[in-house]
Amino acid sequence: MSSLFVQKPESVTATKGKDVTFVAKVDSSQLSRKPALKWLKGKWLDLASKAGKHIQFKESYDRNTKVHMSLIKVVDADAGGYRCEVTSKDKSYSCTFEVSQDNILEAFKRSGDADEDAGELDFSVLLKKRNKKKLEGPKEEVDVWEILKAAKPCDYEKIAFQYGITDLRGMLTRLKKMKAESKKSDAFLKKLDAAYSADKGKTIHLSVELADPTATVKWLKNGQEIKPSAKYVFESVGNKRSLTINKCSLSDDAAYECQVEEEKCFTEVFVKEPPVTITKQLEDVHTVVGEKVEFEVEVSEEGANVKWMKDGVELNRDTAGSRYRFKKDGRRHILIINEATKEDIGTYYAFTNGGESQAELEVEDKELEILQSIADLTVKASEQAVFKCEVSDENVTGKWFKDGVEVQASERIRISHIGRNHKLTIDEVVASDAGDYTFVPDGYALTLSAKLNFLEIKIEYVPIEEPPKIHIDTSGCGNQNTITVVAGNKLRVDVEITGEPAPVTCWTKGDQAEGRVRVEKEQTLSSFVIEGAEMEDEGFYTITVTNPVGEDKAEIYIKVVDVPNSPENVKCTSVGEDSATITWDPPSFDGGVPIKGYLMERKKVGTARWTKLNFDVYESNTYEAKKMIEGVLYEMRVFAVNSIGVSQPSSDSKPFMPIAPTSEPTRLVVEDVTDTTCALKWRPPERIGAGGIDGYIIEYCKEGDDQWVQANKELVEENDYRVKGLPVGEKMLFRVTAINIAGRSPPATLSQAITIRDIVENPKIRLPRNLRSKLIKLVGEKVNLVIPFQGKPRPVVTWFKDNVLMEDKSVGTRTSEVDTILFIRSAERRHSGKFTLSVQVEDMSECADIHIQVVERPGPPINVHVTDVWGFNASLEWKPPKDDGNCEIIGYTIQKCDKKSTEWFTVYEHNRRPSCTVSDLIMGNEYSFRVFSENICGLSNDPVSKNDTFVNILFGLQLKMVGMNHSPKFIAPLLDRSVIAGYNTAISCAVRGYPKPKIIWMKNNITIEGDPKFLMQNNQGVLTLNIRKPGLFDGGRYSCRAVNDLGEDQVECKLEVRGTQVFMKVLKMQLALNLNPITCQVKL
Repeated sequence: MSSLFVQKPESVTATKGKDVTFVAKVDSSQLSRKPALKWLKGKWLDLASKAGKHIQFKESYDRNTKVHMSLIKVVDADAGGYRCEVTSKDKSYSCTFEVSQDNILEAFKRSGDADEDAGELDFSVLLKKRNKKKLEGPKEEVDVWEILKAAKPCDYEKIAFQYGITDLRGMLTRLKKMKAESKKSDAFLKKLDAAYSADKGKTIHLSVELADPTATVKWLKNGQEIKPSAKYVFESVGNKRSLTINKCSLSDDAAYECQVEEEKCFTEVFVKEPPVTITKQLEDVHTVVGEKVEFEVEVSEEGANVKWMKDGVELNRDTAGSRYRFKKDGRRHILIINEATKEDIGTYYAFTNGGESQAELEVEDKELEILQSIADLTVKASEQAVFKCEVSDENVTGKWFKDGVEVQASERIRISHIGRNHKLTIDEVVASDAGDYTFVPDGYALTLSAKLNFLEIKIEYVPIEEPPKIHIDTSGCGNQNTITVVAGNKLRVDVEITGEPAPVTCWTKGDQAEGRVRVEKEQTLSSFVIEGAEMEDEGFYTITVTNPVGEDKAEIYIKVVDVPNSPENVKCTSVGEDSATITWDPPSFDGGVPIKGYLMERKKVGTARWTKLNFDVYESNTYEAKKMIEGVLYEMRVFAVNSIGVSQPSSDSKPFMPIAPTSEPTRLVVEDVTDTTCALKWRPPERIGAGGIDGYIIEYCKEGDDQWVQANKELVEENDYRVKGLPVGEKMLFRVTAINIAGRSPPATLSQAITIRDIVENPKIRLPRNLRSKLIKLVGEKVNLVIPFQGKPRPVVTWFKDNVLMEDKSVGTRTSEVDTILFIRSAERRHSGKFTLSVQVEDMSECADIHIQVVERPGPPINVHVTDVWGFNASLEWKPPKDDGNCEIIGYTIQKCDKKSTEWFTVYEHNRRPSCTVSDLIMGNEYSFRVFSENICGLSNDPVSKNDTFVNILFGLQLKMVGMNHSPKFIAPLLDRSVIAGYNTAISCAVRGYPKPKIIWMKNNITIEGDPKFLMQNNQGVLTLNIRKPGLFDGGRYSCRAVNDLGEDQVECKLEVRGTQVFMKVLKMQLALNLNPITCQVKL
C-alpha cells in the first residue's frame, strides 16, 4: 500500500557537482509505533552504509515522519534508480524514483559537419529542451508494472532504463508471475503480494484469502513443499491462510508459492543483510621508536570482515608480513605493530560495509636516560681502576675513549656490557693510564667523561721481626677445629699465617707428613686441598709454622660424611585387597650422620617404571602401601635419607600380589531337612576379587556348643550341599566359608538352629496347562506325560483308569521324588478314558484327572441312495457310518463320476447333513455317486461299506416317468435375517416344480419390479434376492411365490435392518456369553 506516503521523492535530473535533496513524508498517525524507513539504490544497496560527507540523512518525527536524503556533489556513479522503503511490523511499503545526470556541455552542438572544434556553438537544442521541460506539469504517479504488462517484450529494456530498473532478470521473473496471476482466480479472493522484504533475523508474514474456507493449501519454496516447524508456522483463520517465517536468513531469499488444488499464486521474498557498523572508533596513538602499537576498533556483529588500510594502501596478511599482526576477539578487531619505526607514521583506516574509522600514528625517537654516570678515580700503582655507567636502554652499545683515542681491550684492559651497565676495567694501573676517559653511546649525541688520577707513593722498607702465628677460623663448624666434608667433594682449607720473616709451613696427618693432601702457599696463606674426599681422609691434621723468631702449631680434625648405604632385607609381610605391609632393616652404614628417614617406590612386575609412594621422609621401618590393584604382582624398593642425601635403592623385594579373601557367602538357607540330613543352599559372595573362589567349606555344630565340625573333606565347588549323618532330633547350627588363595572368608551362619527331623509338606500336583483339557492322540502315536508334584516325606503315587486301579501292562508309569511319568508306546482306542493321579503323604492326598481320547479315521457312510431326480438335479441320502473313529463326524464329502470320463469330481465338502442335492448334471449321462465321512483325523478310507454298491442313475428321455409333472414346492424356506445398515445382504430359498415355475418376489405383499436396488437370481431352482446396501427403511416381510400350471407355493421371512450401534451392542453381548457371531447359512 502507498497510502502511508504523504509525499514521495520525485525523480530529478542533477548536474554534476551540484547538491540534490529528496524528501519523503509518511503518515504514521494510525500506527502504534514509529515506522522504519530505508533508502536503497538499485535492488539491494542500503545507502545507510554509505552515510558520510557525500550522502547525508536527516529525520524528524512528531505525528508525521519527514525523512530527508541529500546527495552532495553529484558524480557519475550517483545516476540510477532509487527506492524508499517504509516498514511497519510485518508489512512493507515502497516507492521508486530516479536520478539522471545532466552534462550541460553535451547539449551544445556545433554547426557544420567538420570536427568537434570547428563551426559555431548551437544552443538551440538546449533551449528546446528547457522550454519543453517548463511546459510539463507536475508528474503524475505511474505504475511501471502496468506499463510493462501492456508493452511489447522488445520494449522491456527501454522501459527499465527509463524508470531506473537495474535488475532485468528479476523484473522479467516478477512480470511473468504478475501476468500469470492477472487471470481471474476461482480459489483466491486475495493473492500474495508481488514481493515481500525483511531484514535478516526479522519475521515476515505471507497471507492469502480463499474463496472456500474449508480448502487446504500448500506452501512451496522454490518448488519444494514447506513442512510446518518452529521456523515455518502455518495459520488458518476462517478463509485466511498465512505463512510466518521466523528469524529470516539469507537462505529464505527465494520464490514462494501458495497452492490450492490446481491454482497457485506467487511472490518473492527478499532478505537483506544489515550493514556492519563501527560502534567504537579508532583512537590516535603517539609513541616512540621500538614500542608496540595497537589500533582497536569494535563493530556491531561478530565474525564481520574489517579491512585495514594505511595511507590508502590495504594491509593484509600477505602484504604486511611479520611487521603487522591482525587479531579478532569477538566484535573487537585489532591491528598490532610489534616495533614501531618512523616508517609507520601515517593515517590508518578500518573499513566495514557499513562505515569506516581512521586514526593517526605519530612515532618519535626514544631519548636515552643516564641512570648512573662515570666518576673520577684516583688510584695507586698496581691497583685496579674501574669506570662504570648505567643507561636506560639495555640494547644500547657504546665505545670508550682515552684522551680522544678509542680504548682497545687487552689482557690488562677489559670492556664489558651487561644489561644496562657498561664497564671499563684497568688492572695494575701504571702512570701512563692517567688521563681523561669518555663513554659515547652509539646512535646518541651524548658523552660521559671522567678523569683517572695516578697517585705515586714512595715507601721506605724497615725490616720487622715477628714470631709466626696461625689464625684458624672455625666459627662455622660444630666443634672447635673440626671441618666436615662430603665424600667426593673437593676440600680446601685456608689457614692465615703471620710472622716476619715469612715462616715455613708443614702439614702432617698423624705421623705422616702431608699424606694425600696437596699443599698450596701464598704470602700470608697456607692451604691444603683434597680433590675428592674419601672416608680414608678422615682424621686429625697438624699444621706447623716456624721462622727464626719462633714456632706455632695447630690441629684440625677433618670429618668425611657421605650418603648412607642402601636399606637391607626389604620384604612383604602381609597383603590385603589393595594394600601390602613392607618391612626392612636400616642400612649398615649411616654415612656418618643420623638417618632421617626413608623413601619407598614400587612397580608392577614386567615394567620398568617406578612410582614414588612418599615425598616426605618416612621414619619407621614398616610401611603399608595402599591403592594397589588386586591380582597384580608388585615389587618394592627403599631409599635411606640423611642430611647429606639419598642412598642408592635397596635390592628389589620378592614379587607379591595384593589379594584379599572374599566376602562371606550370601543368602544361606535350608532347602530340605530329613531325619539325618540337611540340605543347604547359598549364593556366591558379593565381593570375590581377583583371587576367585576355589570352593566352600561347610561346618556344623550343636546349638550352645562352639566346636564346629567340617562336613566336607574336599572343597565344594557348587552352591548347595547336603550334610549327612546328623543326629536325629538335635538342633544344629550351620555355616559356610568361601576359600581362595588368600585364605578363608568370614563365615555365613544361619541365624536360627535347625531341628533335624522330617518336615511334613502337603501333597500338591502341578498339572501342566496342556493336560487340563482333553488330550487327543491318534492311534499309533506315543503318549508321554510328565507331571511334577510336591510333598514331604516322599509321597506315594497311584494311577487309576476310569476310577479303577490301573493294571494295564501296555501303559507304563515311572515315579521319582519330584514327578511321575505316564507313557504309552503305541496308543490304541482302548486307551481312551479318564486317568487319575493320586499323590498321598500320610493321611493327606491330592488327585488330578487327565482325559485322553485316542482317535482314528471314521468308517464309510452306509445306505447311500437316490431319493429323487428332477430337471438336472438329483437328491442323495445316506446314514452315518457305524464307526465314527471315536470322535464326532464333522462332515461328508460327496463325489460324482459319469460313465464316459470315469473320473471322480468333488461336489460338496464338509457337508454336515446326511443328504444333499447334486446339481448341474447332464441329461443323458449315467452317473455314479460316492460319499466319504470326515472327522478330525480326516476322510474315511473307503467311500462306502463293504456291503454297499455304487448307485448308478441314467438320465435321458427313456427315464421319464408318468406323473413327473408336479406343482411348485419349496424344499428350502426363507429364513428370518437381522442385518446391518449399509452392508450388502441376500436371502435365499430353493423350489422344485415341473414345468419350471414363475418366480415372484414381494416386499410387504407388494411385487418388487424394476428397482435396481434388488437383484433376483434363479440357479437350478435355488432362488436368491440380493439387496444392495440396505437402509433402515428396507426392513420388513419378504416373500417368494412360485407359480406354474399345476399350482403355486409361497414362503416368507422377516428382514430386520439395524444401525451400527445396535449391532455393536449385540456383538458385545454375544462375546460376553461366548457365543458365535451372527451367521446365516443356507444349505441346498
